[in-house]
Amino acid sequence: MTDVAALERACLSALPAPRHAWDGPFVLKANLGGTGRANACCSLDPAPDPELDGRIGRIEATYYRLGLTSRFRSTPLDPPGLAEALLARGYALDKDDTIVHAGPVAPVAAAVAAVRDEAGPTEAWMTLITTAEYQTPTRRAEKLRNPDLLAARGAWLVLREDATDAACLFAVADGACCGIFDLATRPEFRRRGLGARLIRAAAHWAAGHGATTLYAQVASSNRASRALQESLGLREAYRYRYYTKPIAP
Repeated sequence: MTDVAALERACLSALPAPRHAWDGPFVLKANLGGTGRANACCSLDPAPDPELDGRIGRIEATYYRLGLTSRFRSTPLDPPGLAEALLARGYALDKDDTIVHAGPVAPVAAAVAAVRDEAGPTEAWMTLITTAEYQTPTRRAEKLRNPDLLAARGAWLVLREDATDAACLFAVADGACCGIFDLATRPEFRRRGLGARLIRAAAHWAAGHGATTLYAQVASSNRASRALQESLGLREAYRYRYYTKPIAP
């Protein structure tokens, strides 16, 4: 059975934020307001929380004080009643949920000669990430901060194809877990299997650092990315969704 708590902790480390705090079982993260995970809070203990209502109010006030939307990431580690309490306070539930896939590293890992590690979000890597439809200037600014915030090992991989930097991926190895993020391919190189090659290269890199579990996140509506991850042996471990409440104008 997949250890949801272990994957949650690994991903919290993989996507750091410059500001964080704890309120009981909830960890709050605040960056520039771009990436969801780096600008949200979540619980790491599903036990009943007798102080839940007051805790939600304090967390909400903290995000508002920082000039950010109050965002709760709902996972299987929520205390009972969290969803109902958030909806009662006027939070909106995102339409799409996110699937966390996980699987063994070893069957995926393969050396790929055309892949290099930029060792940071270099101009070459950032140029590729801008081709992803979901990127925004704020998200890109957060990615430039990552090397100064990341304590785990990171790899900023670029795949070269036909004498062109064609695709990129960000990987983080943290103990037994390796997360893969920010897979992006130039439009003219899509549907050529580059994503699978990059993931295999990331798994090979992670195996060299002792990782045994590979995990990835994907929007449930993104059928292409889901199919790619499943083709490499990754299977659904759990899902999460966001509840958000912007600062009132």
